[in-house]
Amino acid sequence: MQTINPDEYQYIVLFTGAGMSAESGVPTYRGRGGIWSEYRWEECACQEAFDRDPQKVLEFHELRRQAVLECQPHDGHFAIAELGKRHPKVVIVTQNIDGMHQRAGSENVVELHGSLWRLRCPMHGIIEDIGEKYKSYKCEHCGNWLRPDIVWFRDMLDEYNMNQAIFALRKCDLFISIGTSGVVYPAAGFPKIAKEFGAKCIEINPEQTEMSFMYDITIQSAAGKALPRLFHLT
Repeated sequence: MQTINPDEYQYIVLFTGAGMSAESGVPTYRGRGGIWSEYRWEECACQEAFDRDPQKVLEFHELRRQAVLECQPHDGHFAIAELGKRHPKVVIVTQNIDGMHQRAGSENVVELHGSLWRLRCPMHGIIEDIGEKYKSYKCEHCGNWLRPDIVWFRDMLDEYNMNQAIFALRKCDLFISIGTSGVVYPAAGFPKIAKEFGAKCIEINPEQTEMSFMYDITIQSAAGKALPRLFHLT
């Protein structure tokens, strides 16, 4: 398989999606066996559901946290973390909310869809909360229900995170998409932005996607196998 020398690039962006986490055993939301084949998002993953029954929504997300904590980062996550230690400018833009990149040791992570490990108070902002169970369902300062800091159905993407992602895409000279079909906007526009600003674009996915034609190199492989070899870390 082709390898690349990261030292030949000044600014590297890795864009990761559900397939990256699925290799660790994290259940996906869509598709066969996905979360939404068992649960209805209208009852547990939208603002309206939270307004109706916040406790039910929080209990659902505790189940998600428990399932994720039973999974571990794979070799692809660790390869990205190692790349971040060796190279001065590596940015991870992820659609995943499971925190696997951070657990593997990565630091510069833009979480487009939020995180299972944060809660949000309407009065007091973001609260970090890691564990199977939430420390509290309500803010200790004002008593408001704490909302998972996740982009739910019908939510807008966080403007600050989107701006961070767009800035990185315009700066990078190497863009690698990993484990995502990339057909839903705004993610579908990411390789186009990177390419317009002169980046070399690589896609890693077990199967060809509708966006594969956008890439200079496509690697049909699992991320856990492809990334260590691509960066010549094995």
